[in-house]
Amino acid sequence: MSKQCQLTGRKRLVGHKVSHSNIKTKKRSQLNLKTKKIFDSESGESVRLRVSAKAIRSLDKVGGLSKYLKKNKRLFA
Repeated sequence: MSKQCQLTGRKRLVGHKVSHSNIKTKKRSQLNLKTKKIFDSESGESVRLRVSAKAIRSLDKVGGLSKYLKKNKRLFA
């Protein structure tokens, strides 16, 4: 399985760790991915997704999976 959020499409971040002597080494930051069973109230079904913690908070704020998908149509077009 890839390290990518299935709702937002976010991937891991890649950057440089810079030492005091300005030597740059590659650094990777992994996402905080969780496997969640999300219930969609409009369709009455449960869906198992790998989502980031940020996406889980967004789902709670908006009020459900179908409302989140309607609000973020550009991600799923």
